[in-house]
Amino acid sequence: MAICVLDPTSEEAVTTSHRAPRLASLAGRTVGLLDNGKLRVHELLNDLETLLRTEHGVAEVLRFTKPDASRPMPPEVLAAMHACDAVISAVGD
Repeated sequence: MAICVLDPTSEEAVTTSHRAPRLASLAGRTVGLLDNGKLRVHELLNDLETLLRTEHGVAEVLRFTKPDASRPMPPEVLAAMHACDAVISAVGD
């Protein structure tokens, strides 16, 4: 019996990206909160929204939701996030 060895490496060129510049402050900014659909993440994000508004002066909080934690974000959600200065992705449980 022959043994077949598979090579899991990709032949595609690897691209690099750079981090977005760090914000000096959240005051007056729009922050997105991404709910990944796990248990209790909604409560976590509610508390986080309160902290962002009261302690960091965030002007607007936009809420986004993924169908569930294991699936990728829908393209329309990603496009809507471009309205944010920063996005926080939360994981519940």
